[in-house]
Amino acid sequence: MKLSLLSLSAALMIMFCVFSQANGGKLLVIPTDGSHWLSMRPLVERLAQIGHKVVVVTGESSLLIGESDLYTTKTYSIPYSNQDLALIVERYGYDHFIQSYFPGVAITMFNSIQEISKVFGNICKALLDSTELIQSLKDEMFDALLTDPFSLCGVILAEHLDVPNVNFLRGMPCTLDYISAQCPSPFSYVPRIFTQYSDKMTFSQRVKNVLVRMLEPYYCGLTLLPWQQMSSEFLKKGITIEQLLSRTSIWLLRYNFAFEFPRPIMPNMVFIGGINCKPRKHLTKR
Repeated sequence: MKLSLLSLSAALMIMFCVFSQANGGKLLVIPTDGSHWLSMRPLVERLAQIGHKVVVVTGESSLLIGESDLYTTKTYSIPYSNQDLALIVERYGYDHFIQSYFPGVAITMFNSIQEISKVFGNICKALLDSTELIQSLKDEMFDALLTDPFSLCGVILAEHLDVPNVNFLRGMPCTLDYISAQCPSPFSYVPRIFTQYSDKMTFSQRVKNVLVRMLEPYYCGLTLLPWQQMSSEFLKKGITIEQLLSRTSIWLLRYNFAFEFPRPIMPNMVFIGGINCKPRKHLTKR
């Protein structure tokens, strides 16, 4: 699957703004493996093609991230093989297609997110423990860091390196992207995750929507706690995940309101649209 030309152009324009003070900027990329990388790769490759120095950091084992003539790849050892990663991602994907209703779907998804978050957390810890690699990245003095915050490793590293970070994402658990960006979230028409409601809710659905929001700090807190501890230990200061995410320079949102319900956004949040759409084919005359 490829980025549509419109989506790629929009993303490139935003990245040009990030590099506006640099003639051939230096970009550090901390990707998330799997389909997340398939969406990010065209942007990374295009930035390299137009003259920016791009360094992609990934584990030695990977599902889809590999070397390229367009950018530099730096690797580090992780506690998983390619086969391990394939099995984990397959199981995670299967959980997303189970037909269920609330609260059953919430329990299934919570357990699934917990498992995949633990895996990405272990991979991140392996990177942060690679002292020589981290020091070499610091010495490079990058202009910006591009990451998919489905794994929070890039966000943590951006804080450590003190560089602007650009988040390239489809969405985050518990709408952490919107919360950290301080977006208004009216319960009357912004449905919470797992509810499966639309933006037009009855009164009773709005009440349930509020109850789900009240529960989010508890089950999201369990998922984020290991990341919280890891970031505090690595950065050597007390900082919450929400605070880390709030320092995001630009949010490149890989969707638009054709796929999502309308909701308020902040000025540094940019919709770049159909990220997983193939270029359209012309209709035949018939």
